[in-house]
Formats: sequence, C-alpha cells, structure tokens
Amino acid sequence: MNNDRVDPAELAALRAAFVDDDGRAPALGPEAVRAFEAEHGIVLPEPYRTFVAQIADGSRQGPPAHGLLGPGELPAGWGGDPSARDLSEPFPPTEPWLREEDEESDEPEEDRDAVIDRVLHHGSVVLGTDGCAMDGHLVVTGPHRGRIWRVTDVGALPFGAASGRTTAESGFVGWVRHWADGKEWFDAEAA
Repeated sequence: MNNDRVDPAELAALRAAFVDDDGRAPALGPEAVRAFEAEHGIVLPEPYRTFVAQIADGSRQGPPAHGLLGPGELPAGWGGDPSARDLSEPFPPTEPWLREEDEESDEPEEDRDAVIDRVLHHGSVVLGTDGCAMDGHLVVTGPHRGRIWRVTDVGALPFGAASGRTTAESGFVGWVRHWADGKEWFDAEAA
C-alpha cells in the first residue's frame, strides 16, 4: 500500500467497482481536492485522493452499506459535533480499541469520553455508515494513514488481513475490492 503514489492497477480496480454505478456523484477534480486538503491541513492518501478527484465524490452504492460519502460529508445521524472535526490531528488509535476495556481502567469517565471524541473527530475522513453508528473511516493523519477503520460508539477496529478479522488487503482499494466481491467485514471469523 503506497499512500503517496497511485498505482494504475488499483485505480483500474476502483473504476471497475463503480463502473455500473448510476448513483455515483461526479468527481471533484484536482483543484477541489487540493482546496479540501488546504482547508484541513492534510494530503489525502492515495488512491483515495485520485478516486475523489477523477472517479467519484461518493456514491449511493457502498461500501459501506448506506453508500460512500464524499470527503467533506458525514453520515445522517452523526453523533458528534461536525465543527469539532480536525483532520490534521493524528487519528488516535494505533491498535484495536474497545470502550469496555477502558471502563475497567481507573480513568474517570469524562477521560474515556474524551478518547471517543478524539477517535470520532481527529485524523480521518468518514467514508459512510453500515448503520447502528458503525462508520467506516479512512485515516488521513497519523501512523495508520491510508488504512480503513470501523469506528463505533464502543470502539474502533482496523480493516485488513493483518487485523485477523478479514481476508482483505489494507487500505481503500482492499476495502472496495472486499465490498465488490460481496464479502462481509468479518469474513475471516466466519471462515
């Protein structure tokens, strides 16, 4: 996975996944992508950056289940304060995180709530929702830049074979291919 250069084969896979998609929003174009990045103090990871510039700024089709959002959108019913989002701050988790594990700690509850707030608001573009507050995030800042995470009100889990929960490759293309192949997020556990 290369976050700085687009692989033509990966771009072809993305085009193929959305080729028959009549719910696809028009691509933003390079200038709009650069303006979004400048506004937020980030550079979107490839191949997502080229995807939104050249292929689509979201789609009514998935992934996730309720459609792919553009980089500046949030799902309906978003539980956080959109004005609190700071994409330039690093995405906090570096390993799977579950709130119930934090609840067993001696930290005050308001500190645990602050962790959830940072996970929701820092360092990621929300790609959409699978419903029930299970949102797909593309990390744009921090050590997991370019990786997809599922973020809920009870935790955050990385996507990709290295997580042990799925058979797919990490990153945006792996996530889209996994969806296009009709596989469930947790297909490694079902196997």
